Amino acid sequence: MDKRQAIGSWLSGPRAAAEEMGVDFGYRGQRLGLPEEGPGSIAPLGRRLGAIFVDWGMCALIAYGLLANGEPAAASNWTLLVFVVMGVLTVGTLGMTPGKRLFGLRVLDLSGGRLSFPRAALRTFLLALAIPPLVFDRDGRGLHDRFSGAVQVRA
Repeated sequence: MDKRQAIGSWLSGPRAAAEEMGVDFGYRGQRLGLPEEGPGSIAPLGRRLGAIFVDWGMCALIAYGLLANGEPAAASNWTLLVFVVMGVLTVGTLGMTPGKRLFGLRVLDLSGGRLSFPRAALRTFLLALAIPPLVFDRDGRGLHDRFSGAVQVRA
């Protein structure tokens, strides 16, 4: 084995090394029975980040304008509270937040139906902790989605 090949596999990570050995991981969402492209496929990371930034910005405006009495220090705490309330209410009833709607995304149950209200609440509370969304599986689902039995898909 050439040393350059060994270093390349080490730098590329375990997935690249496994693929070189013939392991087929398939596309994101294949294990969940989702299509590879188009509506119902796993939501891309860029759209998901865009949606959360839109939601957070909207919640920050609401918190600053209505709840924090113009105090920037108080606005950050209120922003998180507004974000949680908005997430629970909108994902629990409509299956999407305003940011997800803008970016063409939905949050669904793994069976393809609407996420129940208690599971939407669990998902939103875990999302507010910030660490669960940063740990994700090969399908791109964060721990908050896995624990709540949810998946974000293209609408």
